[in-house]
This record gives sequence, C-alpha cells and structure tokens, in this order.
Amino acid sequence: MKTVLMTGAAGRIGSALRTGLADRYALRLLDRQVITELGPNESFVAADIADIGAMEQAMKGVDAVIHMAASVSPNGWDTMFEPNFIGTYNIFEAARRQGVTRVVYASSIHAHGFYRRDQKVGADTPPRPDSIYGVSKVFGEAIGRLYADKHGLEVVCLRIASCLPRPTTARHLATWLSHDDCVRLVAAAIEAKNVHFEVVYGVSRNTRQIYFDPNRLRIGYQPQDNAEDFAAEVLAQSPVEAEPEMDRTFHGAFYTSREFSGDLDQIS
Repeated sequence: MKTVLMTGAAGRIGSALRTGLADRYALRLLDRQVITELGPNESFVAADIADIGAMEQAMKGVDAVIHMAASVSPNGWDTMFEPNFIGTYNIFEAARRQGVTRVVYASSIHAHGFYRRDQKVGADTPPRPDSIYGVSKVFGEAIGRLYADKHGLEVVCLRIASCLPRPTTARHLATWLSHDDCVRLVAAAIEAKNVHFEVVYGVSRNTRQIYFDPNRLRIGYQPQDNAEDFAAEVLAQSPVEAEPEMDRTFHGAFYTSREFSGDLDQIS
C-alpha cells in the first residue's frame, strides 16, 4: 500500500474521500480538528499546515499528498492568509524536502470565477478569480507549477466544482461532483503515470458540462455519475430563475456578487 497524507481530513470533502480511499491506501490523516474514529488503514496527525516543521514531520515516509486543507471563510485575507497561502507553500516545500513524489492539490473553479457562464473555460484559460479565496487557488496552482518545473514534483491540480452528495440547484446540473466521482478523481490523480503538471476539473459526467477538460483523460479520470439524473427534481425545487441574476451570469456564482462594487459592463 502507498502511504498517502491527506490534509484537511476532517473537512467535508476530506471526510467523503476517507470512505472511498481507506481500502486502497494507508491514509495519514492531518487536521487541526482531532479525528477519533480511525479505520484499520488510517492514522491521525494533529497539526497546523502553517507550521512547516510539523509538515515535514508528517511527510516522512509518504508517497503522495492530497492537499485539501483551506479556509473558505467570507472574511477574506485575514482568515485565509495563513492556511491558503503560507500553508499551501509549506505543503509543497515540505514535500520537496522529504522527497515526496506526488502532490494532489485541491484547487477550485473560483480561480476563474469572473468569466461569464456562456464562456466555456478550461485549464489553459487565463486566471480570473472571483474572490480572495479564488486568488489563493491561483496562487496554489502557480506554486504547484513552480515546484513541478524547478524541483521535479509530480503535481495534479483539481479544480473542484460543487462536491456534494447530490445536486440541489440548477447551477449544480453543470458543476456537480459526486462523492464517488471525487474518490475516482483523487485516486486517478494519485495513480496517473508520466505526470509533470496537470490541471483537471473536479466535475462528474454531467450532460450540461461547462468546462473544457481534456486533461481528465491524461490522468485516467472516468466519472460515472451525471447530475442530469436529478434534473427534473432539482428544477422543480430550484428553477434557474431562483439564482440571482449576477450569480447566474458568472462561473463563480455568489462569490462574484459578494461585496461587489465594480462595473458589470467592464466584465466581458
């Protein structure tokens, strides 16, 4: 079994990943929040990713890192600086120091949230973040690229969309990532051969796809679930018009309208 360190293991997505990955890997779970119930292939490390010494210690003997830890607080810079910027740098630097081969980084679609939703975006689309959170994900991808080019780390950045048990809004019909597909995505990112640096979208096999994502084939990600299976129920409960106009205009949805004071006409 490969030993895989997962940061943010007590979080919403981390908890979902544990269920699907624990029978494939020896999982070293890392979080500030204590996890008391561990499976047979799981161990726990209580640590803050802002502490690089603790990150180095946690990565000893590790084959791959799944970096999920981040702050998504609406409070912005003051709350996000340490976990999303300092912490992300620490993950890549500690991995380099300890000779970890593969880093799987949880990026986000909010790295390009200010593109209009009628524009199909992809890995080669220039960044256009919709928030400080989105900026932090652009930063993380850039750090990943640097460490791949300069230090030879194998890096896969996952632009995760709406990772939920099931879709609940009209927007999710395009952006949904099921928990099972999230497991498939992360496992593919760990196991893919001949990786240098890849950006892959974290979405299921949705009929209403709004991303250009050929790189999923490069890492062997084959999503199985489709939000369209829930479309009739979702649209009956949450029609398209229920989403505020600005939110449904942009990929980043409510992240774009939060604290907005700009000029919509200038965002083409």
